[in-house]
Parts: sequence; C-alpha cells; structure tokens
Amino acid sequence: VQLQESGPGLVRPTQTLSLTCAVSGDSLTTIRYHWSWLRQRPGLGPEWVGTIKYAGNTNYDPSLKRRTSISRDTVNNQFTLQMNSMTPEDTAVYHCATHTYPIGPLTAIRQRDFVAWGQGVQVTVSS
Repeated sequence: VQLQESGPGLVRPTQTLSLTCAVSGDSLTTIRYHWSWLRQRPGLGPEWVGTIKYAGNTNYDPSLKRRTSISRDTVNNQFTLQMNSMTPEDTAVYHCATHTYPIGPLTAIRQRDFVAWGQGVQVTVSS
C-alpha cells in the first residue's frame, strides 16, 4: 500500500484545512484496513487525529472532534481530512496512514506499527 497526501501548505487562522490522501496498492474498502490521519506538531510526538474504517464509519480524537471530519471517495480510492477553525496551534506535518488494528487518543503512535505511512505535508497556520 502506498499513500500520498496533498493539500495547501499555508492556511490562514479561522480557515478550513482540506487534505487528501491518495491510496494505491489496495482498496479503501478492504476489510482489514483502517485509514487514519495523524499529525506531528513542532516539538511533539505524532498524534492521532481520526480514522475512517473500511466500512466507512469514523472516529476522532475527542479534542478535535468538534471541528474535524474525515470522508472518503471510493471511486477514486482516496480519503479526505477537513479541519475547520484552524489556529496556529494546528501547525504540523500531517500524515495519512493505514493500519490493521483500532487506534485512539491513548495509542502510542509509532510508524513501524503501521502498514503504510505517507510522507506527510507541512501545514502552517499563519496570517
């Protein structure tokens, strides 16, 4: 499986971020896979943002849930992160990743535990 993120590198405060992850090598609907967005803010370890599962159901980090949405396009085999009301604290490298077990806010995120991990896109929130 290969993953490739795309989206803007600069977002203004209060705007909405939209990132897309293009998936190749397998299908978003393959039963064993979960598809997640992660981010790594400056000076911090990687953190989970949210997941869309093979059946299409989603779950999100509680601290981000109010302003985060993950959706998918099964025709083009890609999934999208939308995060609104962006602030400078959301500045991070955003990665998409796939895994075969559920993860959540208490999961220690280690790249080696994932089936695939995109190279990431730097998103800076600044006016």
